[in-house]
Amino acid sequence: MHPPEMRARARALRDRGHNIRSVARTLSLPYATVWHWCVDRPERAVVGSAVRCFRCRPQPESPPDPAAYAYLLGLYLGDGHLVTTDRVPVLRIYCADTWPDLIDRCAEAMLAVLANKVQRVQKRGCVAVQSTATHWPCLFPQHGPGKKHARSIELVHWQREIVTAHPGDFIRGLFHSDGSRFTNRVTVRGKQYVYPRYMFSNRSTDIMGLCQWALDLLNIPWRMNLKWSLSVARRDAVAALDRHVGPKS
Repeated sequence: MHPPEMRARARALRDRGHNIRSVARTLSLPYATVWHWCVDRPERAVVGSAVRCFRCRPQPESPPDPAAYAYLLGLYLGDGHLVTTDRVPVLRIYCADTWPDLIDRCAEAMLAVLANKVQRVQKRGCVAVQSTATHWPCLFPQHGPGKKHARSIELVHWQREIVTAHPGDFIRGLFHSDGSRFTNRVTVRGKQYVYPRYMFSNRSTDIMGLCQWALDLLNIPWRMNLKWSLSVARRDAVAALDRHVGPKS
């Protein structure tokens, strides 16, 4: 039995922004004990990002804006990175300078899902749209050390439910990060054909599989032209994808 003073100290550290693992390490306590004291208690006056974390409520709920979450999940799997080694986790999505509207949409999705504030940090050729919040790891359990293509990427059951209900938003996030729409030109027997085409490229076979699954949910035909490159080229398929993805701009 731990003394009440230890519990109060753990909660004080948690309320100052430390994550559960940091508190447990500081006080030499089991992770589960600190979680029970600081999160899994109905009397807790929830502060900060815990107010908005739909996974950490006594009864886990759906996100307030599931379409925004599905879109942000697609962006994260493509060009996102979650840093959990800092005192407070940082979610970063890298967006090319070429697409200012995409930068705005990314920031709006973060605010709709969890963030109280979003920063835009200029990098060479891109902007890192980022937000610090203790509970980002709760919403993106795919985070981990190393590059995504070098480790397993699987959606947990509640994420699959959200994507199943909002596959178009998820696909838009994937294509706005690692996809493109361009005009393809081919010449057959001296005659040139010009048509629009979508491409999605990702070295992770797991993420590629999630893209294929979401396209199947939308009944949009696709084919693989390389192991890491997917193509949507049929006229009706491109038109269908246009309704869900649209231009990055």
